[in-house]
Amino acid sequence: MAAALMVQGCGSDVGKSTLVAGLCRVFADRGLVVRPFKSQNMSNNAAATRGGGEIGRAQALQARACRTEPTVHMNPVLLKPQSDIGAQLILRGRVAGELQAQDFLVRRAALLDLALDSFRRLAAEADLVLVEGAGSPAETNLRAGDIANMGFAHAADLPVVLVGDIERGHVIAALVGAHAVLDDADRGRIEGFIVNKFRGDPRLFDAGRREIVARTGWRDLGMVPFAPAARLLPAEDAVALDRAPAGAGRKLRVAALLFPHIANFDDLDPLRAEPGVAFGFVEPGRPLPGDVDLLILPGTKATIADLAFLRAQGWDIDIAAHVRRGGGVLGLCGGFQMLGRRIADPHGLEGPAGEAAGLGLLDLDTVLAREKTVRPVSGALADGGAAFAGYEIHAGVTVGAALGRPLLRRADGAAEGAVSADGRIAGAYIHGLFDQGAARAALLARFGGASAGGDHGEAVEAALDQLAETLRRSLDIDAIARIAGL
Repeated sequence: MAAALMVQGCGSDVGKSTLVAGLCRVFADRGLVVRPFKSQNMSNNAAATRGGGEIGRAQALQARACRTEPTVHMNPVLLKPQSDIGAQLILRGRVAGELQAQDFLVRRAALLDLALDSFRRLAAEADLVLVEGAGSPAETNLRAGDIANMGFAHAADLPVVLVGDIERGHVIAALVGAHAVLDDADRGRIEGFIVNKFRGDPRLFDAGRREIVARTGWRDLGMVPFAPAARLLPAEDAVALDRAPAGAGRKLRVAALLFPHIANFDDLDPLRAEPGVAFGFVEPGRPLPGDVDLLILPGTKATIADLAFLRAQGWDIDIAAHVRRGGGVLGLCGGFQMLGRRIADPHGLEGPAGEAAGLGLLDLDTVLAREKTVRPVSGALADGGAAFAGYEIHAGVTVGAALGRPLLRRADGAAEGAVSADGRIAGAYIHGLFDQGAARAALLARFGGASAGGDHGEAVEAALDQLAETLRRSLDIDAIARIAGL
């Protein structure tokens, strides 16, 4: 059986996913076969595996850090929220129904065996498995039946490292408070702690780290500085997005609507990194800036609900004015569906059964089907030949005359997406369109912009290497290896 270590946190967005990705690269650089694992994830930012399944984007990134292909066993239970109280349940990459929040509290214990089986499969092929927790083990109201934190740690007999986020403040209280509220068995699983996201001279917090050790008895494994490289890595949760509005001063001004159920928003990461692009999200309660050149409607887990939200915000009026001024619009997946005349959900797959009028910018109609399409896709732009490589995750079937002017051609020659007659409105189901440098340059040129070039994957690889180096300098990697059992 492989060595293993579980990284838990004092809360969501304390940096667990990033730290696990960095540790994956650190130990992979030592020549070890490393595999990432998260028993239960809740995120609409999903990735497609080669076998046609879907897992959390964070585990796909961690697999990349391990230099291996992502598999459904790396995230066997995925919840994709599609309302305030309900989520689509994905088991080993496949849709297994829908769950209301209260139902999941009852059913989650039954999923533990599934998660353990996937973990053991990974452990059988690896030297080290790095396991990411979810939320915080200190949420003791969720402890009964837990499969994401201490419940899984006990079931798989894993040592735990606890992460606190000093950028939020009260990190001493967070770590010492976790020690106080955990019971003896859970507390005994924790072998050490990491303080994350420190800015400034690390010596300024020496006394704070000593106090945490004195109050908890846990080993101080180090303090990680705020890592700019992490900003280039795909975020798992929309809460982590930089929401600054697109501004002037750079050649192409690009904005994306921040839907309540936004999904696969890492599609936009390459634009955020482009020096020739001023990119930002339009937050609820704010109008679409009048100087935007290109508006992007991103993916969503609840297309009809987010379309209604768009109208409630008055964004449909802003979009119509933007189009009249000659602005460009690009729809991705659910955003592509919104560009059409009609969207129907007869089976209630993403909410109550029904249908809604689209924005009417493309001659298309979409019906949500029970069978979900999940697969990697490659090909080229239909008009310029620039190659793209991405993936599909959607339940919609789209038809209409606009498909006669495709945006893309798949590698098998099939048409994909649509473009308006004047070329200013376009959309497709493919995620990852901006990742390849040539495709990104061609798409930006369509709307009057320019690209610095380079595949985004190369930037992600460089960021993982920088992150790994930061962890090697700031953490006691040898102590972490011993805790894991190496």
